[in-house]
Amino acid sequence: MASLNVGNLGEYLREQRRNAQLSLRQLADAAGVSNPYLSQIERGLRKPSAEVLQQVAKALRISAETLYVRAGILDERDRDELETRAVIIADPSINERQKAVLLQIYESFRKENGFESAPGTDDPSAPQRPDQEPDADSGPEPESDTAVDGPRAAGGSDAGQPSP
Repeated sequence: MASLNVGNLGEYLREQRRNAQLSLRQLADAAGVSNPYLSQIERGLRKPSAEVLQQVAKALRISAETLYVRAGILDERDRDELETRAVIIADPSINERQKAVLLQIYESFRKENGFESAPGTDDPSAPQRPDQEPDADSGPEPESDTAVDGPRAAGGSDAGQPSP
């Protein structure tokens, strides 16, 4: 069998498997693939699907995106963008509206610098866009330059003042 052009995926998988102190059979069992098939991937004789790579990555506890790049499924720049988006979306310290604003700013900078969106980044489950109704926990609306509900108390604050 001739070796396929899958970069250094097989060598990388073998190295990761050895670092995890797993035998070929143990990794194959954990990933839900056959031992001979995994051996062929490591030797560069088979090009695995994205699904198989995801299973192997999960079994090795490494990033599936790294395997996608090494297999030629995903471009390195696409991986970087996807990882950046994932970190923003996973951040528990900011709310959904803030995540959406950050993603919108990030995307505008990428476009300004001549980069396109990575495939699959127009996910409908992504945080809502800033032009949608804000969440209840998104904070107060910014104050306008003109006061419409009467004069402010000394010091420029109307905190603690009763509503008219």
